[in-house]
Parts: sequence; C-alpha cells; structure tokens
Amino acid sequence: MDDGRDAGDAGAPGDAARRLRAICGELSTRFFERDDVVRTLVVTLLAGQHSLVLGPPGTAKSELARELTGRIDGAAYWEILLSKFTAPTRMFGPIDVAALARGEYRQVYDGRATTAHVAFIDEIFKCSTAALNETLGYLNERIYHPENGGAPIRCPLIGAITASNELPDGEDSAAIYDRLLVRIEVGYLEDPSNFAALVRSAVGRPAEPAAPRTTLELAALQRAVGEGVPAVDVPDAIVDAVVTLRAALRRKELVASDRRWRQAVALLQASAYLDGRTAVAETDLPVLTHVLWDSPAQRPVVEREVLNLVNPDAREALDLADVIEELEAQLDAMAGQSREALSEWVIKNAHHKLAMAGKRLERLREEAAGAGRSTATIDRVTGRQRAVRARVLTEALGVDASMVPTQL
Repeated sequence: MDDGRDAGDAGAPGDAARRLRAICGELSTRFFERDDVVRTLVVTLLAGQHSLVLGPPGTAKSELARELTGRIDGAAYWEILLSKFTAPTRMFGPIDVAALARGEYRQVYDGRATTAHVAFIDEIFKCSTAALNETLGYLNERIYHPENGGAPIRCPLIGAITASNELPDGEDSAAIYDRLLVRIEVGYLEDPSNFAALVRSAVGRPAEPAAPRTTLELAALQRAVGEGVPAVDVPDAIVDAVVTLRAALRRKELVASDRRWRQAVALLQASAYLDGRTAVAETDLPVLTHVLWDSPAQRPVVEREVLNLVNPDAREALDLADVIEELEAQLDAMAGQSREALSEWVIKNAHHKLAMAGKRLERLREEAAGAGRSTATIDRVTGRQRAVRARVLTEALGVDASMVPTQL
C-alpha cells in the first residue's frame, strides 16, 4: 500500500505539510464537493482550534471526521452523540464498578474524551446542563475535573470537530457555540454528476485497486501544531488587511470579539503552513469566512468583504451566483406551468444566462489558477451553475441532464 512516504524525509518539518496536503487531496476525492470543508478542518486542527460542521443529517459529517483522524497514526479518537440526558461520566469516564465494590471511587478514562487527541462531538448543542461546565473546560482549557474532586486532568486534545443540524437556541448552548472558532456549512450534493457517482458507489462492483492512503504520525502533527504553525510569520501587510476587514464588517454591523480575531491569526498561520509557506499571504485570508459570522445569513456578507480584499475572480463568481440563484427561484415559481411555457422561458431567459455564466466561470477559474489564487469559491459557484442547469434541462425541457454536454 502506498502511504505517501518518501525515504529519508519522514521527520522533516516540510514533510508534515506535504502529507497533510496529500491527505486533503485524497479525502476531497472520496467526499464529493467537500474540498473546502476538508482543507478547513485540517487547517483548524493545525491551529489547535475547534470546528463546527453545520448541516442536515446524511451529509457525511461523522464519516469525514473519522476518516481524517484515521490518517493520523497513533492518534486516539473519541466520538459521541450528545443528548440533553448525557451525563459527564459518559463523556469523560464512567465509574469503575469493581473499584467501587472495594470502597474506592475511581473513574475509567481510557477510550473517553479525557484521552482523545481528536474528538468528534455530534449534536454538540444538545449538551446536558450537567455536562456543560465540564465540556466548556474541556474545549477551552483541555482539562477535566474528576467526579471525586481530585486534581484536574490534563487532556491531550488537539482539536474537537463538532457537528449540529441546527444553531444553538439557548444561553447554555450559545456558550459552547462561542468557543467553536471555525463554523462550516455543508449541504447535500448539488452537482448532478457527483450525485450520480454517489449513487453508483452504492452498487456492488468488482474490486478496484486500493486508492492511495497517506498518513501522518501523531508526533509530527503535534510538532506542527506546537512549533511549526506558531513559527509562521505574519507580515505587516496582512495585519493591515485584517484591520481593514474588521472595519468593513463593522460598517455592516458584523462585530466579532477581540478574542475571536486573535485566535483567527493561528488559522492564517496554519493555512500558510499547510501550503508550505513560511509567511502568511493574502491567499490565506479566505479561511476567515468560516470565523466571522454568527448566523448562516451573515456568511455571504463576510465572504464578499474578504474577497474584496484578496480575490477579484471569486468576487465576480459570487455576482454570477446571484444570477444563478435568481434563475432557480424563477424556475421554482413556475412549478405547475405547461411544458410550452417552461420551454419559452428557457429559450428567452435561462438558456443564455446559464451558458454565459458557465463560460465566464470557466475563464475566471483559468485566470485565478494562473495567478496562484484560490479557486474554491469559483468551483462552488460552478457546482451551483451545473445543478441549476440540470434542473432546467430535466424539469423544463424533459431532457436527461446526464446525456448532454457540460454547457447548454
């Protein structure tokens, strides 16, 4: 099995970043339309921070967390599905019944949050009142206070990946939400070709050659988090850009705490480290789009302000996204109309706009890639263009979208 190892460089600092980039690529191939999600989760771990993956059930949140952690050799992984009745001992260590029979009060920590390097906490906002303080201490300070009142236990947690289907709705859950620096939205697959590939993957087929599976030693990840990432330089130009971004968001009445801005610096350093650079660059700033919003409705505003600073290609792609969303809304509004009316709308309106958007997105991607800028936003909008185009073909024209070329 090819695990991505090169002879003679397994312990080199740059090798950790190279391996992590390879892991990102392999996971992005396996998990459709999750390139930015995968990279952001890796950057968050490198920064020693916690993330929230927000989205409906069935979007591979837990599977992705397991697969990512499984690529870290020697890392202890722990996961739990929380409810309002989850007791702290179930999370951090049950009572040792045998010891209790001897009159000793002892907890068993192996296999629990207290020994995990990476934790996946599903339905994080359903944390019980009884477990709230311990969970906050675990996320904030990496400590657990034993039930018997002994000395706090230091936990080896590098970062927690949490998930939820909904935003917090109370003060208790809001306290946890505030401690999750990175917030990532996920949804169901949009590109019809990716959905078709997903369906095919559920059908039994002859065994194929094993895909590459790059791994990274736990010690190498810990060195990267503790030494490599903090050593990445943050130039004055980046500081100025962050100050400008903060002012722009304040004008939009989007205000993040000073603590959140300060923690975000580590994300910028981690992004640069992952790309193999020794200093933060403008291309790292887009990671802030996952940090500076509280509600999903605010995310597009944050994204536009970030891209105003660093990526004119992606900014134009977002303008095209507005056109595409408007076309989809028109299609929804025409539900129930005759095929003739729908065909007329396609010919006079949708056909030209979707075709032009697709061609422009293709050119924008070429320009961005040629200039070394991120194409993540452009790729996401391209996926929406293809999804809306497929709906137009199937719902308005009755055409099988899988049987036609990429462009209308």
